[in-house]
Amino acid sequence: MQKVRAESAHMATVSGRPEVSLWFLFWTFLKIGSIAFGGFTALISVVENVIVRKQKLLEHEDMLDGISLAMLLPGPVAVNVVAFVGYRLRGGLGALLSAAGVILPSFFLLVGLSFFYLRYGQLPSVSNAFAGFVPAVMAVIVNTAWGMSKKAVKGWPEFLIGLSAALVLLVIGGFYSTLMIIFGAGLLGLALFTRNIPGNDKKVPKSLPADVASTQSTLSKITFSLSLLLLAGFLVAFSVPWPGLADNSYGRIFVTFSGMSLMLFGGGFVFIPLIQKIVVDGIHWVTQAEFTSAIAMGQITPGPILISAAFIGYKVKGFLGAALATLAIFFPPALLMVSSSQVLDRIKGSRLITAALRGVRAAVVGMIFSAAVVIGRGAVLHWGTLMIFLVALVALVRLRVDVVWIIPAAGVIGILLY
Repeated sequence: MQKVRAESAHMATVSGRPEVSLWFLFWTFLKIGSIAFGGFTALISVVENVIVRKQKLLEHEDMLDGISLAMLLPGPVAVNVVAFVGYRLRGGLGALLSAAGVILPSFFLLVGLSFFYLRYGQLPSVSNAFAGFVPAVMAVIVNTAWGMSKKAVKGWPEFLIGLSAALVLLVIGGFYSTLMIIFGAGLLGLALFTRNIPGNDKKVPKSLPADVASTQSTLSKITFSLSLLLLAGFLVAFSVPWPGLADNSYGRIFVTFSGMSLMLFGGGFVFIPLIQKIVVDGIHWVTQAEFTSAIAMGQITPGPILISAAFIGYKVKGFLGAALATLAIFFPPALLMVSSSQVLDRIKGSRLITAALRGVRAAVVGMIFSAAVVIGRGAVLHWGTLMIFLVALVALVRLRVDVVWIIPAAGVIGILLY
């Protein structure tokens, strides 16, 4: 332990960044991933406390830049921020090990829960517990959407964008609907809000020597372009039919989750209607009840809700399927995050991007509200369902009870009521 602390205190710099060991990054984020219950805000708070305040490896402004960029890009916000921190400290390998460290505790916990559920889920007590999870998860989603709406929905234009997004997702659904919502909301944001946003489209002056700055700029453009080509390949592979690719194959798992991961603007809750349409109604990998249970299990782990993808992979192909689904759902957004961080100074002050993001955020709120409806379709028709939903919502909104306590308590109530 003393060796790790000594390494973290070593402040040799590379390109102006304090350098730490790769082992230190992995071990630090492994510990953070084991204790950061309470959603992405809790995880980000722990990361800032350890990396910025205690270890003093980055400045607070660096964290704000990472969070702003993560909110702009698709994928899980917290894991993207972790990848950003790892990249700033030790480059691409640092980003990979940091993200892996923060995900692994939740991954192994969810694989264990998946094994238990698929083996004993038909027992009445287990079935009733998961039935109690459903309205509690609905309350968590509604609370999240409501909290986001306070900042994202500032008037009737944003409200109508959010409402339209929810209706399109519920009535039509699917990958192309999600794509249409995101790009449509961005265009509406440009049209409606650009004039009302004070922007700063000037480039940040370079502090490096001209030849060094030019070389770094060229390398950034090359790596950014290569990353975009790879990410475009994920989307094309997901969008184009593959007749020779069996539905229960490892290839189908990777193609499906890697493609969807790049459409998850606004965090993991947006993932619910999209993936439900594909893995439940389309490929039939899981039933609606199993899908809802996977979301509930994701809520009681310390990691992001997207770790629920591991359950689906486990159901299809066991442990390796779970690992592949997890890799596919987290790797593409993290790669995009790392690549975009190289051009962060050019985009973070853009008035056009801010306006487009204002429209996208309003749409995301509507998409998250629709996720509660999707989950609610699997709820048991019983007076206890409404009671659990209302009690959980009050506990979240008024009493500020952590999600980690809400979900298990709902399961116990489900055993007693159903």
